[in-house]
Amino acid sequence: MKYAVEIAGRVVTVEVTQAGVTVDGRPVAARLDGRPGEPVRWLVLDGRSFGIVAVPGGARGRWRLHAGGERLEAFVLDERARAIQALVGRVALEGAALSLRAPMPGLVLRVLVAEGEQVHPGRPLVVIEAMKMENELRAAGAGLVRRVLVAPGDAVEKGALLVELGPGAR
Repeated sequence: MKYAVEIAGRVVTVEVTQAGVTVDGRPVAARLDGRPGEPVRWLVLDGRSFGIVAVPGGARGRWRLHAGGERLEAFVLDERARAIQALVGRVALEGAALSLRAPMPGLVLRVLVAEGEQVHPGRPLVVIEAMKMENELRAAGAGLVRRVLVAPGDAVEKGALLVELGPGAR
């Protein structure tokens, strides 16, 4: 099974098969140990052991990690979930700017980017609640946030413009 894993803005592809584990195509000696129902896991990576506490972060694929005294946020999506996210959070061309539109009516829970921020493909932009489910809308491509048109608490209709992205870097 292939996973896209994002931590601190870096995205890697992790593939787990019967033959072993690869990270971005490179084989690594990796094992994850722990007891079912307990949040503490031990990641053994190339012979080194790391204690990790992983707590679901609210949205699908989001995890809050505590490792080595650090708090990190990770996004982990398998191939199927990543394909679904790409459809739900697709970016449409609007003139010269890229835009993120609401795929369905809902309520904006969180805006995860600010104007002027550089984003990469798969980066979460907005979380909306629709049909009592949180939907994390992600960038389908890299770009610069030109405008954020919504705020938490805003009700949006299907097709409403949420975030406008433009090409280029800062």
